Amino acid sequence: MEDKHNKGHLLALLTIIIWGTTFISTKILLNDFTPIEILFFRFVMGLVALMIVYPHRMKVVNRKHELLFAAAGLCGVTLYYLLENIALTFTMASNVGVICSLAPFFTVIVANLFLKEEPLRINFFFGFVVAMVGIYLISFSGASNFQLNPLGDLLAVAATIVWAVYSVLTRKISSFGYNTFQTTRKMFFYGILFMIPALFLFDFKLGLERFATPVNLLNLIFLGLGASALCFVTWNFAVKVLGPVKTSIYIYMIPVITVVTSVIVLHEKITWLAAIGTVLTLAGLFLSEGRIFLKKKASKSKQRDSFYVS
Repeated sequence: MEDKHNKGHLLALLTIIIWGTTFISTKILLNDFTPIEILFFRFVMGLVALMIVYPHRMKVVNRKHELLFAAAGLCGVTLYYLLENIALTFTMASNVGVICSLAPFFTVIVANLFLKEEPLRINFFFGFVVAMVGIYLISFSGASNFQLNPLGDLLAVAATIVWAVYSVLTRKISSFGYNTFQTTRKMFFYGILFMIPALFLFDFKLGLERFATPVNLLNLIFLGLGASALCFVTWNFAVKVLGPVKTSIYIYMIPVITVVTSVIVLHEKITWLAAIGTVLTLAGLFLSEGRIFLKKKASKSKQRDSFYVS
């Protein structure tokens, strides 16, 4: 069981490392594609990849299960990315980055409303505060001021709440015993289905000639196969093993990965504020995750004491 949990932590970390670097690919693609086009193409590519990798037909045994798959696809694929992309058109990217890092906090709230397995603990909130200070320093280390935009910031908050709902839905779905590839594939299908009306609203164009450019093709392959097909499978597996709260804590790492990637790929200079913010964010991650270790240690100690008493 411990090996399975270690695998869950490793896959959550791998997912966040990839998701933390996707901003570079998206930034490059925005020169020739609109946000909705990038979103549609990457998830279609991801769905096709999952069908090739795991072509076995999925038999859903309960109609309620199908509704949960549809809800997960709507939340985790369609609404989250649409809200995030629209938010970026109204407010600063740094605002969206900080607000979306609130996902672990909202996940705790949603999990406590719908799941009994995720109790609130003081260490989580202490780690959350430390991590948020770090994320704020990272995001605004190069900015002169913090500019609020009510509409954009509220859309970013809505995206974060939607992701928290998606995480809890994924946890519920994992208890049904379906294969992770099949459940992810089913969520992608519904996500793309709900995305279709948005294609008409945001002036979607097929424009296949754009794929002839190697830079566009390679970046879409990275987003479709890596950030979508692979990462959603690994994330869903981590949620299945660790639970939505423990897994969502890794979201704190995204700004850190972004800073490191910017230094390596874009040759940007890291400021002292960003360096301090990175340390604080990592400290917040370990503090939030430390509560789990302490809980396990206390539980084992109690079991040992009860053994000697008996």
